[in-house]
Amino acid sequence: MNHVRILPVTRRDVMRLLGIGGGAAIGASLPGFEALAQSRKETLVIGMDIRDTNNLDPARDLHYTPPMTIHACYDTLLTMTPGDYINLKPALATKWARTPDGKGWRFTLRDNVKFVTGNTMTAQDVKYSLDRVNYIGYQASQYLTNVTEVKVIDDKTIDVMLKNPAEPILTILAAPSFSITDSKLVAANGGDATTDSKTKDKATEWLNQTSVGTGPYKLAEWQRGSQIQLVANPSYWGGKPPYQRVVVRHFEDAAAQLLSLRRGDIDCAFNLLPEQIATLKGEKDIGVEGHASLDFIYIALSHNPEFNKALAVKEARQAIAHAIDYDGIIKNLIGGAGTRPVSFIPTGLLGSTEKLTQEIGFREDIPRAKQLLQKAGFPDGFEFEIIYGNGAIAGTTYHVLGQKLQSDLARVGIKLKLGPMPQVNLRTLYNGGKMSATLVYWNPPAVENALWSWATVQRVAKRLHWTPPADLVKLVDAAAVETDQKKAEQLYIEYQKQMVDVANLIVLFQPIYQVGVRRSIKDFPLTAAGWQLDVGGVKPS
Repeated sequence: MNHVRILPVTRRDVMRLLGIGGGAAIGASLPGFEALAQSRKETLVIGMDIRDTNNLDPARDLHYTPPMTIHACYDTLLTMTPGDYINLKPALATKWARTPDGKGWRFTLRDNVKFVTGNTMTAQDVKYSLDRVNYIGYQASQYLTNVTEVKVIDDKTIDVMLKNPAEPILTILAAPSFSITDSKLVAANGGDATTDSKTKDKATEWLNQTSVGTGPYKLAEWQRGSQIQLVANPSYWGGKPPYQRVVVRHFEDAAAQLLSLRRGDIDCAFNLLPEQIATLKGEKDIGVEGHASLDFIYIALSHNPEFNKALAVKEARQAIAHAIDYDGIIKNLIGGAGTRPVSFIPTGLLGSTEKLTQEIGFREDIPRAKQLLQKAGFPDGFEFEIIYGNGAIAGTTYHVLGQKLQSDLARVGIKLKLGPMPQVNLRTLYNGGKMSATLVYWNPPAVENALWSWATVQRVAKRLHWTPPADLVKLVDAAAVETDQKKAEQLYIEYQKQMVDVANLIVLFQPIYQVGVRRSIKDFPLTAAGWQLDVGGVKPS
C-alpha cells in the first residue's frame, strides 16, 4: 500500500522547494510563472523508495539507499568513476604512494578545498573523520581493522598505517562511509573521534539534518518517510554543481512513481517494475537508463538448532538451494534484468563469472532437492520462517520474492512462513543473529573482493551462528593478500566452491539497474560502486 500522498509539482510546490514564503500575499510578492518554471529546471527530483534510510551520518552508514545522498554531500580521499571499479581516481587526495617504510599509504591532499561550512580542509580533518568511523564501531569500522594509525604528517599529508601492508585499503577508502567531514563543526555538535566514541559521540542527529562535507551538494533537510532536500555547494572544488537543488522523493508504490515520472513531477524513477519499464521504451519524453550493479539479493540461513532444527543440517539447506527457480525469478520477477553469481562475490569481479555460476553454482534440481531432504532426515520437508523488509528492490519487492520462494519450496514439501517487517527492525534482528532466515540485499561497502569474502567468515558467520572451518578462513585471508591475479582468482573460485557446499548464503540474483529517466536529463551516471547514482554528475540537456 502506498502511504505517501503523491501530488504534481505545482507552482506552490516549487515555491516551497525554493524556500519562498506563502500566505495571502503570494500573488503580489512572487516572481512570475516563467521564473518559477526556470527554477524547476534547476531542481533535480529523484523518485526512490527510501524506507531504509535511517540516518545520513557517513560513519553510521549501513543501508542500501543512504550512500547516494552521502556521496552527493561528501568526498572521500579516492573515488571510482561509473563503470571503472579497478582504476582509482583522485578526489580529496591528488596522489598516493607507499610510506617510506612500506607499512602504509601516504596521501597528498588537494589544495584549497573548502568544506560547505567555509572552513579549509586539512589533514587533521581526514584523521578525525577516519578515527571517528573506526572508534564509533558501526559496520564500516570493521573494514579498518587492518589500520593501526592515521597519522598527520603536515596540513597536506596524511599516512594510513597498516598491520599487514599487503591487505587492501585503497578501494575501501573510496567508499562513502569514509567521507571526510569538517572536524571543527562535527566536534562542536557532539562528535567524538576518540577511543570512547562508541558512547560519547552524539553528532548523528545533527548530521541527519545538515552535512559538513566538500561534495557538490549540501543536505538541507531530511523528512523521514517523505523526502531529502539538497542544495548546491557554492564552494565545491569541482566547479558549479549542475542543479541548484536536488530532491529525493519517497515512493512506496511503483505505479505512483511511474505516474509522477510521466507527469514530469520527478525526473527519474528508480523502483519501476519490469512491465512498467517495458512501457517506457519508445516514449518521446522518457528513456530507460541501465547499468550492471554489484548488488545482490540473497537468503541467509542460520545454523542454530534452537531456531530451527532442520536449518542446522547442511543437506536441508542445500535442499532449499536446489528447490529454487532462479531463472523464473530473473525472467519473470525482474524482467530479465539480472544475472547470478556463484556465491558472495558479484559477477564481474575477480573469480566470478556467469559461466562459473553455471558450472559450480546452485541450480534448480527438484529430484536432487528431495534426495537431500531424505539424507537430512526430513523426507516430508519441514517448516521455517523467513524475515524480510517492507521495501522495493531491483524492480520487484521483497514480499513478491518471498511469495515466489514460498511457491518454489512447496514443491518439495518445505513450508515457508513469510515474515515482513520494517527495514530498520530487520537489520537489528539480522545483525544481532536473532532470526532463523532472512531475505535481504548486499551492496558494496567498497568494491573489493576481500570485503565480500571476509564478511561471510566473520560478522555474517556470527549472525548465522556458524563457525567457519579454519582452512576456509585461511583461504580467504590468502586470497586477500595475493598479488598474482591468476593465483588470487583460483583462490576465490575455491572459496566459492566451499560456500556453495555449506549453503548458508544463497544468492538469488544480481540486478541490472533499470531507471526511467526524462529526456530533459543529458547525463545520468549510474554506478555499481555502492551509491547507485553519481548525483553530482547528473546534468540537464
